[in-house]
Amino acid sequence: MLTLISATPSPFARMNRIALAEKGIPFELKNEIPWHDTTETPNYNPLEKLPILLFDDGRAPIYDSAHIQEYIVQKYADHPPTLLTGDLDTDLKARQILTLSEGLMDAFVLVFWESKRDEDKQSKQWADRQNRKVDGAMKAMNELAKERGSSDYLLGDVLTIADIAVVCAVGMVEFAGLRPQWKEKLPELASYVANLEVRKTFEETRPVMFDLKDGLV
Repeated sequence: MLTLISATPSPFARMNRIALAEKGIPFELKNEIPWHDTTETPNYNPLEKLPILLFDDGRAPIYDSAHIQEYIVQKYADHPPTLLTGDLDTDLKARQILTLSEGLMDAFVLVFWESKRDEDKQSKQWADRQNRKVDGAMKAMNELAKERGSSDYLLGDVLTIADIAVVCAVGMVEFAGLRPQWKEKLPELASYVANLEVRKTFEETRPVMFDLKDGLV
């Protein structure tokens, strides 16, 4: 049995949860808050970040959502769906889109924590830079959604790691209310995301906020 250590609002872990569920791979979900003193995260990841995938057979844990996603795709290639297309160039593009999505998520996390600092300690330049990353990534995703034509998916007619990553990234922006008017500004992306969010594995993994202790920043 696999164990995925996650945080309930995490779009990073959501990617892995969707991939595991799509492939029908049994796993136990363990939620925690990595910033609290009680976290077990440092026991498994020296970077103290989630998600982390644990094994019950003595194998070392693996971490980083993109690496876990690649592990799932490669190690469980015989469990359909493959979450790739089978075409090298297209699959390289899928991994590029995953990188784009994780960049958006990273920027979101940074600007979120910056906003939690006392106002006199916040850096507007830093926050502006992270917000530009979020906006730039979402515009690029809107273009990808335009290019898909009549398909439900970004890269041909199959669900891939690219679709999972984009929906998880945009879903976090929506959940946090970070860009209230994004659907009006990026209609192609909005339509694309809405279509996938009703899929069972996406619907069952939507983010849920946790309680953070004061004084973390």
